[in-house]
Amino acid sequence: MKQSALPANRPWSRRPLVQIVLSRAREFYREPEAVFWVYGFPLLMVVALGIAFRNQPERPIAVDVVASAQGEVAQTALENNQRFQVRVADLAACRERLRLGKTDLVVISAAGEAQRYDYWFDPGRPESALARSAVDDALQRAAGRTDPVPTGDQQMTDPGGRYIDFLVPGLLGMSLMGGGLWGVGFVTVDMRIRKLLKRLLATPMRKSDFLAGIMLSRLLFMIPEVLVLLVFARLAFGVRNQGHTLSLLVLVLLGAFSFSGLGLLVASRAKTLEAVSGLMNLVMLPMWVLSGIFFSPERFPAAAQPFIRALPLTQLIDATRAVMLEGASLAAQAGNVVALAAWGLISFLLALKLFRWN
Repeated sequence: MKQSALPANRPWSRRPLVQIVLSRAREFYREPEAVFWVYGFPLLMVVALGIAFRNQPERPIAVDVVASAQGEVAQTALENNQRFQVRVADLAACRERLRLGKTDLVVISAAGEAQRYDYWFDPGRPESALARSAVDDALQRAAGRTDPVPTGDQQMTDPGGRYIDFLVPGLLGMSLMGGGLWGVGFVTVDMRIRKLLKRLLATPMRKSDFLAGIMLSRLLFMIPEVLVLLVFARLAFGVRNQGHTLSLLVLVLLGAFSFSGLGLLVASRAKTLEAVSGLMNLVMLPMWVLSGIFFSPERFPAAAQPFIRALPLTQLIDATRAVMLEGASLAAQAGNVVALAAWGLISFLLALKLFRWN
């Protein structure tokens, strides 16, 4: 079916691009479920994870002392220190509790003329290895050891070094990825299934107008979403942006542009919701796992780092964390900025070439 010719000298409000953006905005804000998933769900994630990983007092170290006459010395020394939660049991019970992760360390007082302690711990559990050092230090001091050099401790709790500060840029990137792919790809395929794209084919609208309108509407939805997330994180958990607000805004727009382009590309030929859902999960899953939303991607092997660094979500989160936590300038993140722009532009051009109305 051939599209009608575009009438000349139309007012801007009647242009197809503007009408697509307006229609998408009306459709979105008339769906309470969509509003919740875009604006409400990220806030629930921030609340849940912020509470789960909030700064808390140091938890007591669980120590099991094997019952014996010599073990009473260790028991007494550790019970006088509030850092330790001491339990006395026989050797078999202590081993079982250590195996099940119910205790951090087992202390055995060896029989003999001189006092001797043997420590059983799980080297694969960081808290168990740390418990070994803390318990040994406490028992040595109880036995009379002193340090030749005096030391002091200073605890740093300044905003910017907490887990919630690390987490918010990751959740911001995750939200932009989900909104771009689902909010663009899913909507486009749904319109194809409902034969709306076939109707648009009969209107004076180019593919570029339609695709650009879908992307632009998604960008407009992202601005209040990001603003709500950042304001809530600031008020509820004291998360601050150490960098320039304009730099953060540019990164948000580039991230939304990149993932909207990927969403269009995924939906350019898909004809069913099952097909587009599978494709989007295929695209999103590697970034969910690898890109550092909840923990640093440095945990993965060096051989995987080039692939991880090439992912758009990794580039977005790295740049956002650098701006928010380190106060980095946009120029210092030029590589990530260029890569995000390239992801969005190339995806849009490929989608424009591959897109079919029906």
